[in-house]
Amino acid sequence: MAGHSKWAKVKHFKGAIDAKRGKIFSKLAKEIFVAVQVGKSGDPDLNPRLRMVLLKCRAASMPNDNIERAINKGLGNEAGVTFEDLTYEVYGPHGVALLVELSTDNRNRTAAEIRSICTKNGGTIAAAGAVTRLFHRKGQMIIPRDAADEDQLMEVALDAGAEDFKAEADGFEIITEPGNFETVHKAVEAKDIKCAMAHVAPLPELTVPVAGAAAVEVTRLIDLLEDHDDVKEVHTNAEFAE
Repeated sequence: MAGHSKWAKVKHFKGAIDAKRGKIFSKLAKEIFVAVQVGKSGDPDLNPRLRMVLLKCRAASMPNDNIERAINKGLGNEAGVTFEDLTYEVYGPHGVALLVELSTDNRNRTAAEIRSICTKNGGTIAAAGAVTRLFHRKGQMIIPRDAADEDQLMEVALDAGAEDFKAEADGFEIITEPGNFETVHKAVEAKDIKCAMAHVAPLPELTVPVAGAAAVEVTRLIDLLEDHDDVKEVHTNAEFAE
């Protein structure tokens, strides 16, 4: 769930790892396979997509053996399996918007399954562009407050080309243009500062507050979509009450 609050997303991801470790590792292995297949390289220095997936693997504490197996499988790919990337634009319950990013080897099967999940849980597939326009693609890094000194982190980030730096009660957020993400991220990590989350993703222009029963309904739809084997990320403009 890539939405607001940012800190809720980090906690949600960590909680999901504990509850569904095997499932998450399996999905990450698939993402590695696809990244190697599309990028035609198992070297993250030569394959930007693979580098991004490996950041997610690190955040999930995925074992190196699992990562190496997935890379080797992608390099071998003797069965000739091919995947395509798709993004479904969805209107969820209570006026929230969702972008569902996935990789599939069977577009028709996946389309039917995603549509069924949405229809049964208060969502509808939107027209192309209807939801995308509500988001802008940015680099985002989330750093826990106890992981860095605020003044040092802000100086490092802005000097490296970050677009924005925000200090909040739980920690720090760094926003970059997509093209500057890697430069800023490497500058931060060069100071031995570890991010709780680091990715290039669609961030909402405006958020929709949801609480109580409405939050439960929205969360149910997001959880069911995230649980689908082909889904990589679900991004939402929902802002959940603490």
